[in-house]
Amino acid sequence: MAGRDAGLMSEAGCPGVADPGADVVAEAHRRGIKVVPLVGPSSILLAIMASGFNGQSFTFHGYLPIDKADRSRRIKELEGFTERLKQTQLFIETPFRNNALLEEILKTCKPTTRLCIACNLTANDELVKTQTIAAWKKTPPDLHKKPTIFLLFHA
Repeated sequence: MAGRDAGLMSEAGCPGVADPGADVVAEAHRRGIKVVPLVGPSSILLAIMASGFNGQSFTFHGYLPIDKADRSRRIKELEGFTERLKQTQLFIETPFRNNALLEEILKTCKPTTRLCIACNLTANDELVKTQTIAAWKKTPPDLHKKPTIFLLFHA
């Protein structure tokens, strides 16, 4: 408001996308402050780029329900979108619940559905791997406390 430039940065990801920075940006708009987005790493876009899935049509869902039954239903619903719409479905989880979510995905999805796990993007121990649910069941990674994006697609 004093006429000086200010910046909004995020520790991981992109401010305003799956990030509470959207609230700050919305407030800037309400106050008539000019907002200028700058290109930076976005874990969502990086994951799509590296997945081999449809980058022309995708939906980011943020966090799935915590309740197991609701989460399972939601995963099935997202898997159905991949089949009917040929649309990539992306979602995240709190890092300490990643393994439970992965377990639910592997239990819920069809063996031929493809899952990309994009974990610790741009870090030295980055993991980006796409394979079928059947293949993931053989060698599930440990994702505990690691920022991860999950992408579903069915070709």
